[in-house]
Amino acid sequence: MHEYPITQQIVKIAEEHAKEQGASAVSKVCLVVGEQSGFVGDSIQMYFDVIAKGTLCEGATVEFRRVKAKLRCCDCGELFERTELFSFACPKCGGQGGPTDIGKEFYIDSIEIER
Repeated sequence: MHEYPITQQIVKIAEEHAKEQGASAVSKVCLVVGEQSGFVGDSIQMYFDVIAKGTLCEGATVEFRRVKAKLRCCDCGELFERTELFSFACPKCGGQGGPTDIGKEFYIDSIEIER
């Protein structure tokens, strides 16, 4: 449910951008969404379609670039994705991986408009 207010902001930002550029419509909004961001792409898409009605964003597509979470090895510094659910072992040296901010991203990457 927390996707609704964030999707309202996405539509607002995209529409403001289109108006500033003198565009007749928004054709695409590209989002970067980390797998640990807490946001669900399908929910954003559903809300976008509803919220965008009657705005310059109506009919626009939403494209998602998903970012996998990565850990950083405390011993060798290697960045890696977990291969097993409960394993934090570094594939390079076997050390323990710690959390990073990679995979927590959530932002608008680009907005395509029509003139």
